[in-house]
Order: sequence, then structure tokens, then C-alpha cells
Amino acid sequence: MTFARRLKESIAVNTIRFSALFLALIMAIIILFLAVNGIGAISWDFLTQSPREAMTKGGIFPAILGTFYLTAGAIIVAFPLGVATAIFLQEYALEGRIVRIIRFGVNNLAGVPSVVFGLFGLAVFVVFMKFGSSILSGSLTLAFLILPVLIGAAEEALKSVPQTYREASLALGATKWQTISRVVLPAALPGMLTGSILGIGRAAGETAPIMFTAAAFFTTKLPKSIFDEVMALPYHIYVLATAGTHIEQTRPIQYGTALVLIILVLGLNGLAIIIRTRIRRRQHR
Repeated sequence: MTFARRLKESIAVNTIRFSALFLALIMAIIILFLAVNGIGAISWDFLTQSPREAMTKGGIFPAILGTFYLTAGAIIVAFPLGVATAIFLQEYALEGRIVRIIRFGVNNLAGVPSVVFGLFGLAVFVVFMKFGSSILSGSLTLAFLILPVLIGAAEEALKSVPQTYREASLALGATKWQTISRVVLPAALPGMLTGSILGIGRAAGETAPIMFTAAAFFTTKLPKSIFDEVMALPYHIYVLATAGTHIEQTRPIQYGTALVLIILVLGLNGLAIIIRTRIRRRQHR
């Protein structure tokens, strides 16, 4: 290998390494900033009580619970739809104009601003289907928001399964659906869970969609059904940050709420990673 080629390789490797370290540093700075400014607000009462006195005191438990419900509902709806769509596009559909149009639509849907999804959810789920401002409306809106991410991840996971798996299954007399459900899907599931991890992060942190469809400005009542509205951590942060006369007074609560949101997202992602790791271990036994 000549000196010029070694130099180019060294530059490329160091650039990639620097990019990874730079992104990790940015993430660490953000978490450290939130921890320094918000750790003082976190206490047992802060995590278990409802807000009071114009949200300048009390806790954020209703917002934590609401965020969990909305995120879980979005994943429960979006994951099966995303996987089913990916199976159709990758395993059944023949390459042609219709498939290209569907993929073009999915790719463009991923770039639509979240506020547009919020207006869509307001028009369809809240008004037309008369679900009202509720967990159901918010979860369905968030499900459509993260659906393109899940479809893309599921497609890539299906592509990563060797074609020989399919050929061997079909050669043994299995039907196409038996091959997909018993051979292809189990092998692709860890990759699909990676997409769900990305979806969890986006669904939990969105404000605009739930602002129109699910989130309450203030409520001390915990939801009793999927047709109740809820508080949510992202919207709670927005409300505190735009509270007018109480901005400075609620600043520690803002950072504390943001820190709890980060921890909640990391916890849900960690749970998905644990599930994915266990599935991979079972497959390699």
C-alpha cells in the first residue's frame, strides 16, 4: 500500500471516529446540562404528585403516566401496521409503478412536519371519528407519525435475511406465508425492534401532534379509559416555558421535567434493546 493510499485511509477512519465521538459528546453535553439544571427539582413528591398552584409546585406524575400511555399506544398500533406493510412491499409486491409510488409516499411521509400530523389527527380522529381529545386520538396520530420509520426499518430487516432461508423453507414444502411467519420474521425481528426504538424516541418527545389530539393544559385526574385526555411531558414543558408570568419560577421544573422525559425515553429504549438482545441470543442457540 502506497503512502498516499495509507494517508487517505487514515483520514477517512479518523473522520468517521471524530464524527462518532462528536455526536456522543453533544449527547453527553445535553444530558449533563439537563441534569445540572433539573436534578434539584426531582424528588419523590415531584415524581408521584400532581401539579398545583398554577403548576409552580407539586409534581408531574399525570404527565409521566400520559406520556407512557401515548407512547405505548402509538407503538402498539404502528408496529403491526409497519411490519405488515414491509412484508407486502418486500415479500409479495412485484416491483412496478404501484410499489414505487407506495415507497415514494412512505419516504415523503417521513419528512412531513409533525404539526401537520397534529392537524390531520384533529380533523380525522378528534372531529370526524368523534374520539375527542383523548389517549386514543393521540396514540393514533403518533402511530401515523412514526409509521414511516417503522416501515423503513422493517424493510431493511427483511432484506437482511438471506434468500437461502426462504429457498430452503420452500424446498421443504412450506407455503410462502409459513416461510415468512416461521422463518423470515423471527430472523428479522431484532432489526424490526431497532426501528421501534427509534419510533419510541420520536413518539415520546413530540409536542405538536398531541397538542391538538390528546394533551390537556392542566388536569389532576388520571385517565380511566382511552377516551380521556391526559397531560404529557413534552406539552407540559411547552406550557411551563410559555407560562408568561411564571417562567422564571417554573424554570427548575422545566428542566426537571425534561430530564424525566429523557430518562423515560432511555428506559423505554433500554427495555426494547433488552428484548432484542434476548431474541438474538435465542436465535443463536
